[in-house]
Amino acid sequence: MGTITLISLVILALLVGAIGLLIWQRSKGKRIPLAVIFVLGFFAVGLGGIIGFVHKGEDYQAYQKLQWHTLAPEKIAPLVADGYTVFVDITSDWCSICQTNKAEVMHREQVVNALMADKVILMQGNWSEADSTIAGYMKHEGVPGTPYNKVYGPRAPNGIVLPSTLTIEAVLNGLAQAKAL
Repeated sequence: MGTITLISLVILALLVGAIGLLIWQRSKGKRIPLAVIFVLGFFAVGLGGIIGFVHKGEDYQAYQKLQWHTLAPEKIAPLVADGYTVFVDITSDWCSICQTNKAEVMHREQVVNALMADKVILMQGNWSEADSTIAGYMKHEGVPGTPYNKVYGPRAPNGIVLPSTLTIEAVLNGLAQAKAL
C-alpha cells in the first residue's frame, strides 16, 4: 500500500469518526447543524469512491508484459496460415488518439490478458519517424495515418480493421472474431 493510499485511508477514518462523534453529540442535545454532518458525509463518500476506483484490483502495469514485434507485413500471412492471430498496431508518439487508445484500452489488464493469449502475435509500427515499411503497409491498406489497428487470424485472413478510437469491446471482439475456433 502506497503512502498516498495510507494517508487517504487515515483521512477517511478521521472523517467517519468525526461524523460519528457529531451524530453522538447531536443525540446528547448539542446544537450541531445537520448541514455540517451532510457535508462531511459527502466528503467521506467522495473520498471512499476515489479510493475504491483507484484500487479496483486492476494491474495498471500489466501492459509492460506485452511483447511487441516490429511490423513485418510479409510475415502476417504465414503466421495466420500457421493458426496464429496477429494484432497490428500502427501508432506514433505525436498522435493524441494513439496515446488515448493506449491509456484507455491497450494498457488495460483485460485487453493485455487477451493479447497475451496463446497464438497471438503483436506487431507494432511506430510512425513517429519516417519508416518505409510502415508507409508501404499503410499505402497498401489505403489509410493515410495513425492510429490504425487491424487483427488478422485464421477466421479473418484479410484482417478486421478496428475503429480509430478503440474500445475494450472492439479489441476483444476483433480478437475473438479472428481467432481459430
